[in-house]
Formats: sequence, structure tokens, C-alpha cells
Amino acid sequence: MKEKNVLYFTDEEEEFTNLLIEIGTRKNIAKVLVFLANTPEASSHEIERGIDLRQPEVSMAMRSLSEKGWIRSREVSAETIGRPTKIYTLARPITEIMNSIETEKKEEANQQLALIRKLRDYIN
Repeated sequence: MKEKNVLYFTDEEEEFTNLLIEIGTRKNIAKVLVFLANTPEASSHEIERGIDLRQPEVSMAMRSLSEKGWIRSREVSAETIGRPTKIYTLARPITEIMNSIETEKKEEANQQLALIRKLRDYIN
């Protein structure tokens, strides 16, 4: 049996994840994002083990992050018989991703404020 190191979150990474969740990022997406921000690359299996998610949960998070253009993947042929392994990396630096999240949240807040102003128009 092979021995492999498993990466786990530090307290700081847990806090980063929790802050992302608090601002509205889905939990699994926040976990994957923080995991990839702190490792140069990782296979889906390493991500599953490192953040304690099942394969379908990781796949759904990866699909969402890929649609945003935040991750890239490549395939590496399996060491044994079987499917190739996907290796994931961030496609953009985490600071750029955080800027995108900030812009998105500002737009959401402005839309909510516009609706509140419109509601006030009905009261006056």
C-alpha cells in the first residue's frame, strides 16, 4: 500500500472558508477555493480527502468554479489501469478571484438598495 500525505486546513484557512460562506459563497465551493489557493495543484481525490467532501460534491464545486473561469484542469494518465486523474489548479491568483467576488457582492448590494429605494417610493 502506498503512503501519501493528506493536506488539511489550518485554523486560518478554516476562518477564510467561514468568511467566504458568510458572504454567501456555497460551502463546498468555499472549501475547494481555499484548498486550491493553498496548494499549487491537487487531484480531485486529494481535494476530497483534504476537505472531507464526497466525489460528487467536489465535481459540482469544480463545475461551478470552472464556469467562472477560476480553475483549470488537466488529465494525467492513471498509475494503474483506469481513468486518467484530473489535476486542478487556480486559473487566476486568489487576489483576483477575491476582487471578482467583491465586485459581485457590491453589485448585489446596489441592486438591493435600488429595490429598497423603489419600495420607499410607494410609501411616500
